Amino acid sequence: MPNVISDTMPRGPGGTAYPEEPVRAHYAPGEVTTFFEAALRLANDSLNEIALLPPEMRTLDTTLLRFETIMSDYHDRILPLTLMSYVNPDPVVAAEGSSCEERSGTFLVSVYSRRDLYDAFRTQTPRNDDELRLLSFILRQFVKNGLALPNDRLENVRAMKTRLAQLESRFSTNLNNDNTTLEFTHDELFGVPESARAPFGKGRNGSFLVTTKYPDYFAVIQNADRSETRRRMAEAFLNRQAKTNTRLLEEAIVVRAQIAKELGYDTWADYRIDGRMAGKKENVTAFLAGLKEPVKEKTTAELASLLSVKQSLFPGSESLNAWDIAYLKTRLRDRDFAIDDESVRSYFPLDVVIAGMYSRFSGILGIRFETVTGARVWACGVTLYRVVNATDNATIAYLYFDLYPREGKYGHMMIYPLISGRMLQNGTYSVPVSVIIGNVRAPDGEIPSLLSHDDVEGLFHEFGHALHFSLTRAPFASLSGLNVEWDFVETPSQALEEWVWLPEVLNAISGHYKNPDEKLPADLRDRIIAARHIDAGLTYSRMLMLSSEDMAYHTTSGPVNVTDISDALYAEMMGIRPLPGNHEPATIDHFMGGYDAGYYSYLWSKVYALNVYLRFREEGLMNVSTGTDFRSWIFEPGNMQDGMVLLKGFLKKDPVPDALYGQLGGRTPR
Repeated sequence: MPNVISDTMPRGPGGTAYPEEPVRAHYAPGEVTTFFEAALRLANDSLNEIALLPPEMRTLDTTLLRFETIMSDYHDRILPLTLMSYVNPDPVVAAEGSSCEERSGTFLVSVYSRRDLYDAFRTQTPRNDDELRLLSFILRQFVKNGLALPNDRLENVRAMKTRLAQLESRFSTNLNNDNTTLEFTHDELFGVPESARAPFGKGRNGSFLVTTKYPDYFAVIQNADRSETRRRMAEAFLNRQAKTNTRLLEEAIVVRAQIAKELGYDTWADYRIDGRMAGKKENVTAFLAGLKEPVKEKTTAELASLLSVKQSLFPGSESLNAWDIAYLKTRLRDRDFAIDDESVRSYFPLDVVIAGMYSRFSGILGIRFETVTGARVWACGVTLYRVVNATDNATIAYLYFDLYPREGKYGHMMIYPLISGRMLQNGTYSVPVSVIIGNVRAPDGEIPSLLSHDDVEGLFHEFGHALHFSLTRAPFASLSGLNVEWDFVETPSQALEEWVWLPEVLNAISGHYKNPDEKLPADLRDRIIAARHIDAGLTYSRMLMLSSEDMAYHTTSGPVNVTDISDALYAEMMGIRPLPGNHEPATIDHFMGGYDAGYYSYLWSKVYALNVYLRFREEGLMNVSTGTDFRSWIFEPGNMQDGMVLLKGFLKKDPVPDALYGQLGGRTPR
């Protein structure tokens, strides 16, 4: 007889009662709220039992380990509910998911600021290194929520953190619900390929309705010949939720600074970076400063090339506009490397890419991927895969792919955890469940979803996160999977990006949509690879700009004008003026989605990722021994050891930054 909770609530804790539905996929209006409130009551009641234990009954098992189980159960139950705010096509159910996410943020603040819970297990003595790691981690969370403060100041921190959780949740919800749409005539979209126009909505008198979702946006900004069309597209994209989200972000920055001060830190950046691989904000600012010169040199040369392209296309042009860059990069690739994006897409049908990606990593990691037939999913086009251990055929994870745009859906690309890996009380290991959410071109009639090479790279990136989450063997959910130091978490994902620039991998993951046996032609493949670094300066300039912007916001002690800071750094880092009237910070969900004072982690962990990848290059991409080490040192441990310990264990040496500077055509500064 199936578990009663599994019959009614989302699967959990760690439950996969039905292989075709490892987490519940469909909810009637009202059910998400009902299930969330049940999970909240259960967690609260269980936590109160810990707090009320008399001192003589307090042991590590009845306090710390019980707390870890309660909170892990809670997350397993509510994450499938909050997922609905990002993916559910029913706006009523999606709104319930958003409300639950906000309420959960408030609940977690209250939990990690409870002195009675903190007192219940802070004096417990761990019996082994794993328990010591867990105790240290959880106590640190309580202290960073104000438990070292007197009660009046603790209450102040709790109130501010509650407000911050609300601001962050509302920012994300606003972007998810944004439905900005522009109307263009046929002539205004001249240059945009017919295949890229096909998914556009149809307006009056043969016009097109273009959303700001990635597939629509990039189709226009990269291809429309008319400058005014591109300017309008960029203006709409960079002003999504401009007024509301700018206010939310600016208030959040002030609240963060106040929290940091109350907790004894100079700035929010000091607070967030404490305990990460970078150690302190001064190391981050020095790292970013060291990149400026080589990045600027490369960017300046690239801008000169783009201006030359613009002048050849539009004689008399004297300068570059922000809305020109993507268009001119596309024209430059076409001119110098004869790369037509639509032709490239025809060789990367989504199903072929996923099958090739799975095949590439299955052998070296000792796993298999199997499609779950008849899977119950929340929307058309969502696919579920079972991850199987090759040695014993055991199911070790489930992974959903939700990759097609739709109204109300999260607009970018990410992984969303649903059920965490951990050791259960019955001695078995839970089956992690996660979903990769993206927005690639949807199928159109008989034409399947066709990916750009950029889409392929993004898919490999998120797949790296998915492997990190799925292959974990850490005993505690709090320390498993992606719950590593924030400036280490992007290491596996960015390492996997490197695979898509290799001839043998492009052969393995390509196949023309009309004839899968027809691989990406060798000459086109080689031109794609040769063109990789033509915009490395601009790419790194943008990463450096956002990292610097993030640090500028979070090293302040008072109110900031996020748009002014963003515009100034854009001009400095990108070398051209920003789009007038833009409010891009309102559209950067990272600043309100966990990457606050942490956007630098992309560049920081890129150094580690390139070191990981270079070991494969030296020993062979299909080297099983290297793959085994990759799984055992990087994917499985979670946060049971520091990131640097894991990195050195895999590399068998210290990481070096040379490869990052090599991508910019220079040497590491000495």
